[in-house]
Amino acid sequence: MKNIAVLGSTGFVGSHTLDVVARFPDRFSVVGLAAGANLTKLAEQIRIFNPSVAAVADDLLADRLRRMLPPATKTRIVSNQAGIIEVATVEEADLVVSAIVGASGLLPTMAAIRAAKTVALANKETLVVAGRLIMEESKRCRTAIVPVDSEHSAIFQALHGHEKQDVQRIILTASGGPLLHRDPANQAEVTREEALNHPVWEMGRKITIDSATLMNKGLEVIEARWLFDVPVEKVEVIIHPQSVIHSMVEYCDGSIIAQLSVPDMRIPIAYALAYPERMPIALPRLSLSEVGKLTFCAPDQSRFPALRLAFQALQEEESMTAVLNGANEAAVEAFLQEAIPFSSIPVIIEKTMACHTARRFADIDDAYAVNLWGYTTAKSLSALE
Repeated sequence: MKNIAVLGSTGFVGSHTLDVVARFPDRFSVVGLAAGANLTKLAEQIRIFNPSVAAVADDLLADRLRRMLPPATKTRIVSNQAGIIEVATVEEADLVVSAIVGASGLLPTMAAIRAAKTVALANKETLVVAGRLIMEESKRCRTAIVPVDSEHSAIFQALHGHEKQDVQRIILTASGGPLLHRDPANQAEVTREEALNHPVWEMGRKITIDSATLMNKGLEVIEARWLFDVPVEKVEVIIHPQSVIHSMVEYCDGSIIAQLSVPDMRIPIAYALAYPERMPIALPRLSLSEVGKLTFCAPDQSRFPALRLAFQALQEEESMTAVLNGANEAAVEAFLQEAIPFSSIPVIIEKTMACHTARRFADIDDAYAVNLWGYTTAKSLSALE
């Protein structure tokens, strides 16, 4: 029996994680849940899984949640960042699923690492903001980090059993998102509904917009650089609309190893939960004859300038990727609120980056503060658009 704590339990990855857990009650037990403001969903999760502790975003929400639960509920309700960190470090937990969206997952993930919990990492922003610090702390604490993102799970699997020095390049595949064939000249006219209409994956709103700008792939490039300890020169992106090949690794002899499956997040989630084992999860199987063909093309950076900005940030000192992340969060938020046009998202990010002098971080609090600076600066620039 493996005890699980889930950070971001009511979100897309968190909900799918609990779906996988529910399929294997003899293998997993939920001991901690942390969510934001979706109290109805969290209350239902508490009733089903009966964790020892659950956290919400603030004290007011915690009071409301307590009133929603039956009097006999034994789950202790905590709140604020301190409460989320409590869930991330709950003593009984063997594995912590880090699935909080955005930089708010950074400090709880670091706390889980320091508490020597195995981390199933779905929060890519953690490594985008503070990749060096996270990986150094993981090594110091001898804490395993297992990727949950489908692309990084694919790379993780393709690297297994091979020597790092034999890796020629890591190839991250991207669906191209909902705007792959949209004329770049008409980006300003993209509506919120169009940008949220992903052709393959069903995801949360922020990640779906990141997929539309291809910033999601840029963040994954940064994550791959740190997670697999490879220079950025060895990381490439290729558009693969069918989303059947989730990523690939090329070796020095020209061999390319790929991981393929139907596009369902429960597959990499199940792998991360059971690693190093695999579980016979009942999901649709990939039929190559039905797929028919797999196609690829290079990303057009005139259509997707956000991808260029991610590579640019990674070429500078480490604080620039934190600024990129914070600025992107603010710009996406402004677009979803219909305060700026879609085409302004990369413009605001680039302007924010231009206001920052990149440097090395002192500690994790420094990284968090720089990300916040990027967010607030971009938020101010968004108000001027």
